[in-house]
Amino acid sequence: MIKRSIFRVISWSILLIVLTTIPSIHTQTVVHRLDSNPYNPEVDPDIDMYMAHWKDSPAYSTHGSLVERDVLSKGNPAKPERKGAVLKYVNRFTHASLYAGVSTQLDTLSGEQEILYVVSGKGTISSQKTTADLYRGIFVLIPENCPFTMTNTGDEPLNMYLIAEPVVRDDFIPQQDIVVVDENTIPILTTTGHWSMIIKQAFNIDKELSIIQYVNTITFDPMTIGHPHAHLEGCEEVWTCVDGTSILFLGKEIRMQTPGIAYLCPPYGTCVHSNINHTDKPVKLLYFAVRKDWEKNDGIKRSRE
Repeated sequence: MIKRSIFRVISWSILLIVLTTIPSIHTQTVVHRLDSNPYNPEVDPDIDMYMAHWKDSPAYSTHGSLVERDVLSKGNPAKPERKGAVLKYVNRFTHASLYAGVSTQLDTLSGEQEILYVVSGKGTISSQKTTADLYRGIFVLIPENCPFTMTNTGDEPLNMYLIAEPVVRDDFIPQQDIVVVDENTIPILTTTGHWSMIIKQAFNIDKELSIIQYVNTITFDPMTIGHPHAHLEGCEEVWTCVDGTSILFLGKEIRMQTPGIAYLCPPYGTCVHSNINHTDKPVKLLYFAVRKDWEKNDGIKRSRE
């Protein structure tokens, strides 16, 4: 009986070790134990270089009259040379505003497509085939070779986040018209993603996207935490706070993440991240990710660059 009890303890101990070190099948993310070594600036990433607020970026115009400010910009994710310059795969990620009574010029994208997520204001977007209302919670995918215009029909700025992804996949077939999705009507994909994420998915690589795996909104209920985990080289995963304030656990430090702040998970394999909602109100984040660290995903084989 004693030998059997010892055997059970040893068996469960081995199982626990295995479960805490093998890849997570559900998330396709390699889960690592937390590094017990103290923070070392010569080894550990400077997490502030991986975070930025769009208000700290200069404004520039696109589509004639759309005012954009970089949230995160192009750079070297292994060693950023300036704050927020961490994007390797996505062309740009910005906060965009169209002021009251203003319209963009008729424009057509080439070699890229844009994903919009409206956070405030109201307006319309029109292609040659479709006209749709723009208001808080609306996602729009604008494919290449599709002429479009936007108009602010309200008295306040029409504010949105804009993700521009390159159209580079050989087998990618772009949409023939703009695709409009209302977040309020999207069914909940799961309420237990990484423990406690309430996920709604607007677009994914199997249907509308070229290199971005998913574009989601993720909500954390009060007093919940996301499972701390890390990512490998080739993962470009971005989290942007839309509503509320949470504690960002990134690497071996914590920061407060307020609306407008985005971060990229450093692709070190050992730099864990998590969001913790310590408040009494829900926290919502906009999420997108390029997953070139996956050798295989849902039957689609992808090679490393």
